[in-house]
Amino acid sequence: MADETRLRLLRLMQNREICVCHMQGVLQTNQPKISRHLAYLKRARLVEARQDGKWTHYKVKRHDSETNELLARSLAQFAKHPKARQDAKRLQKVICC
Repeated sequence: MADETRLRLLRLMQNREICVCHMQGVLQTNQPKISRHLAYLKRARLVEARQDGKWTHYKVKRHDSETNELLARSLAQFAKHPKARQDAKRLQKVICC
């Protein structure tokens, strides 16, 4: 969670499952970079993945209540960051299309 890109990804997945292709559109970066950061988050057991044909969908993994609360508070603070706000706007556009 010390990396801005990983925080941005966690914020996108906080309350929903999201496809890598949508993450690309929101973060406006390439798939290998996103996949690398998602791999870090998976190894840290912060996210889980689900395959749907050729698509991979990710979401924040649920933990004990204390860990969930810590993550939620951290992401709530990050939500105030200008990039997080911009990401939220882009996500609405990307998913609606």
